[in-house]
Amino acid sequence: MGTQLKVVDNSGAKLICCIQSLKGRKGARLGDTIVASVKEAQPRGKIKKGQVVRAVVVRAAMPRGRCDGSEVKFDDNAAVIISKQGEPIGNRVFGPIPGELRKKNHVKILTLAEYVV
Repeated sequence: MGTQLKVVDNSGAKLICCIQSLKGRKGARLGDTIVASVKEAQPRGKIKKGQVVRAVVVRAAMPRGRCDGSEVKFDDNAAVIISKQGEPIGNRVFGPIPGELRKKNHVKILTLAEYVV
C-alpha cells in the first residue's frame, strides 16, 4: 500500500500509487492485480490524473524465485493499466516483462511486450 509504480504502457499515465491489492494479502507481487490512483499523467492521454484504475504488477524490486532455482529481480516497480475485463488499455508495453505473467492469465500483456524475460 502506498507504493509508487511506474506505468510502462502508452495509456497516458506515468506514475501510479497502489491503494489496495486485490489478492487479499498485505502486498502485491509479480502478476498480481492492484487498485491504484494516478499521480502523474500525460496531458492528452486516455488516463487522467486522480483517476482510480486497475493495474497488473509486471516488474518488482523484490526477488521472486523460479522453479529452476533462479531468481528474477528488477531495478524498479512497474505496472500495466488494465480495464475491468482484464484487457490492457494501452497498445504498447515498454521494457522487459517476466514470463510468470503467463501463469496468471495475462497473455495479452506478454504479446504486447517487446522483451520477455
